Amino acid sequence: MINAIADVKGLKYNLKITERTKGKFNYFSSSVKLNRNPRKLYLTTNGIEVLWTVGANKGDALVKPNSFPYMNLNLDPLGNLMRDGQHHTINEMGFDYFGNIVAYNVLKTGSNFDDYFKLEGEEILNGKPCYKFSINNPDFKFFDYTVLKGENLVSIARKLHVGEYMILENNKKVDGYKDVKAGQVIKVPTAYAKFVVIYLDKQLFLPVGSRISDDKGLYEQYDYFNLQLNPTFEENEFTRKFKGYGF
Repeated sequence: MINAIADVKGLKYNLKITERTKGKFNYFSSSVKLNRNPRKLYLTTNGIEVLWTVGANKGDALVKPNSFPYMNLNLDPLGNLMRDGQHHTINEMGFDYFGNIVAYNVLKTGSNFDDYFKLEGEEILNGKPCYKFSINNPDFKFFDYTVLKGENLVSIARKLHVGEYMILENNKKVDGYKDVKAGQVIKVPTAYAKFVVIYLDKQLFLPVGSRISDDKGLYEQYDYFNLQLNPTFEENEFTRKFKGYGF
């Protein structure tokens, strides 16, 4: 799986998202086009269009909302407007972010790999024959972490290979991802999740489904449909003037 992710050059897919936020489940559906290097992204969700290209538009995403003010907006992918009520940003679209977390856990478990990773068998998921495997972290818990100078919740999460939304949600006195200062003690998880089930496409070896649980139960779920690996993109497909876009 890790090798297959590293070989990805581009993707097209439909994504169904289930995420628990503030004790309730939110559901999203997106249609995504992704060029991996240089990174370019176009997606639609609930009538909203988003276009982002590395090195362009001062780092902002071009967003056409499906509500007032009905005009194109330039928004920070890490800003509150774009990530409100969501576990991740558009920067985590694709398989690299998830693959890096799994790879980290492979290294972390070392010689105890078989105590954490289990091949559960084979299963059909969303019409695709898949290998099903799980990652179990029975020692999952939250511990005290002292914020270092220059850190915020995102940089802490990347350093520890955990999710920044999970940190935010479990620190009620923290109002945002940058609302911490050096010396402050916060609660962070020991791992990305307590239990993970991954469905691996038997042909592509890419993770087309995941079920991720914390100490409260299901935390997030992702399902990929109509996955196209390394499609041919037109020269202007990641520009606002591409045919069919509404910018």
